[in-house]
Amino acid sequence: MFTGIITDVGRVQGVVKTGDLKVFITTTYNTEFINIGASICCSGICLTVVEKASNWFAVEVSKETLDNTTSSSWVEGTSINLERSLQLKDELGGHIVSGHVDGIAQLVNIEKEGGSHRLLLDVPSNLAKFIASKGSVTLEGVSLTVNEVQGSKFGVNIIPHTWDNTSFKYLRDGAFLNIEVDVIARYVARLINSKESD
Repeated sequence: MFTGIITDVGRVQGVVKTGDLKVFITTTYNTEFINIGASICCSGICLTVVEKASNWFAVEVSKETLDNTTSSSWVEGTSINLERSLQLKDELGGHIVSGHVDGIAQLVNIEKEGGSHRLLLDVPSNLAKFIASKGSVTLEGVSLTVNEVQGSKFGVNIIPHTWDNTSFKYLRDGAFLNIEVDVIARYVARLINSKESD
């Protein structure tokens, strides 16, 4: 589990096609304290560390993940938002994030608003029903509050700290972002659907 609070921005330093895809990511984390087999949230995707050295770690990305996330577009130099898995003693500063990406959102446009940036995004219709004004959503691993919703489009506000300390600062209109809807919204919808089918 994760909180959606980014603690490092790594960069892809290499991609190797094996049976799956092996991705090497640079980091400022002290990898001495990262175990092989540990989970790290990489731009919203929970991935397993399979190899490491002093300033990088490697993960393997399966076909299922490649087909349903932006990981298929990762190349050398791609910025990756990183968060290590939550420990029981940690502060839950964002919201509960599983690292199981639900789909891909497209950035419609970015507008500067005071010191912040307002992002308007479009999501597939099957995910739109889970997004509510003032609810939580995860984009590229970042826990955010939804400002407004209109159909399949919704807006979020990125404060200067988050903008400067995540991969968001590299975004351009039309970009694709990994999205994870709020786990509570997903379960509520599941309960409602089960009651309706009874």
